[in-house]
Amino acid sequence: MHHHGYLWTDPKARFDQEALRRPPHPEPPPPGSRPELIQRYHEVAAAFPTSDLPPLETAYWLVKPHALVRGTWDEAKDAAAWLGERLAEFVPRFGSEVRRDAGQLDRHVTCAAERLRSGADVTLGFYLERPSYLSLSLVTCSPNRDQPGLQCPLPS
Repeated sequence: MHHHGYLWTDPKARFDQEALRRPPHPEPPPPGSRPELIQRYHEVAAAFPTSDLPPLETAYWLVKPHALVRGTWDEAKDAAAWLGERLAEFVPRFGSEVRRDAGQLDRHVTCAAERLRSGADVTLGFYLERPSYLSLSLVTCSPNRDQPGLQCPLPS
């Protein structure tokens, strides 16, 4: 088991494009469906795996391009340390003073390490100065507990 780190920051309006953040349904629309429904299905099916947008379900980072992986660690504590470093890097830009509390940030790192050790994924999101948003994710791989059929994005 190992862990991959992902970082995304961009305008919040882009983050809110939920159709591009969810994987397409495994089955295409049935024959005879409205042409716009079929076209939208094909657009989402093509865009989802290549989009850098954070997926709604954390495990689906694993289907994204390898280039989006910001780090890979065998130990949960090392992955959580990366998370802590990213939090420290972005904390001056957090939109809320409450979110900047050092104790709260330390708790995020401690909880992340515990979750990763249990095989779970971790995702945190923060509003930055307007209109930006930060998404940080740590995904457990080989296999992923929530989506065991997803393959590791690292070349074998």
